[in-house]
Amino acid sequence: MDMKDLCEAALREDEYHIRTVLATVVHVEGHAYRKEGVSMILTEDGRHYGTISPGCLEDDLCARVEQAWSSERVCIVEYDMRPKDDLSWGENIGCGGLLHILLEPIRGELLALMSNIYTQLGHGEVVRLTRCFRNEGERVQYSLVSGHHMMADSAASVLATDHTDSMDSLHTLMLAHHDTARLPAGETQPDLAEPYVFIRTYRPKPRLIVIGAGDDSRMVNTLARAAGFDVVIGDWRTALCTTERFPGAQCVTGFPEELYEQIHPGQGDYVLLMSHNFPREREWIERLQDCPYTYLGIMGSSERTRRLLDGLPNYPNLHSPVGLSIGADGPDEIAISIAAELIAVKRGKQQQSQEVTRYGHRRTGTCRW
Repeated sequence: MDMKDLCEAALREDEYHIRTVLATVVHVEGHAYRKEGVSMILTEDGRHYGTISPGCLEDDLCARVEQAWSSERVCIVEYDMRPKDDLSWGENIGCGGLLHILLEPIRGELLALMSNIYTQLGHGEVVRLTRCFRNEGERVQYSLVSGHHMMADSAASVLATDHTDSMDSLHTLMLAHHDTARLPAGETQPDLAEPYVFIRTYRPKPRLIVIGAGDDSRMVNTLARAAGFDVVIGDWRTALCTTERFPGAQCVTGFPEELYEQIHPGQGDYVLLMSHNFPREREWIERLQDCPYTYLGIMGSSERTRRLLDGLPNYPNLHSPVGLSIGADGPDEIAISIAAELIAVKRGKQQQSQEVTRYGHRRTGTCRW
């Protein structure tokens, strides 16, 4: 679950007066299942949203909800799975690392912040949450900025003078390159008894626009949503393009011109053409010429894609046949290969491939603008 989903869960639990705690990994050493900055929500009745481990730490963390909720001090839990003879955690979790997990009761200021984060991410804004704390300290101090304020901070750091505090400058510069940062910098294992700054940047979910509401799109919707995408399904067939067939997705009906105006693809969007209707996909291709999308996938053979692109300029970030080459057979396996490719592009792990041209039979790959 991403931060928007966690905020939604926290707000929903608060409506029912359920005590909840936000658990965030603030330090990792060695190999761990999840990275620094990942969070999950724990409830007083033993439920949880999101994951930090393969499942072996969650029960122990849930057992700490009452303690964290009632404590008047900052609560940090340490799990050390590094010793080879540690059979209590290391063998079960299978990672052998060290984790420091911050437990924060979701009430008061934090609840209000999570409400703001939920709203801002829903509006497509990038938000940055800074925590300043010490283990067993009195409280966590929070700072939340978003959108143009973050841009202003980054610009200010570039223009910083000798009078600017060096730690603040480092703080801001780190944010320009990483979604998660922690201060002091350079420490292998932080002394959490000392003042500690942990910074996390949250970004809106990327949007996947799937053109085509056939049966083969249903598994794509399920897997893409599980992989952290907001999914939009577009089709002219109203009987197929329904929320009953595509739970959790936004369903939009209409022919290409109408769909394009309603969906309005733009910066950072992922577009997947799998309607199996050549004329309508050609209309979509023509409309996408000047669109700053991040990913364009086309279902079908290389020859079909060559015909779709006939007479048109090269398209950047084009993938066809769509999906990672894993020998997929059948709609479910093809959906898995597509989801894997979407994740690879989102994580910047695209496979090396040949640059696309419109003059031949090829497997298209990733191009740069």
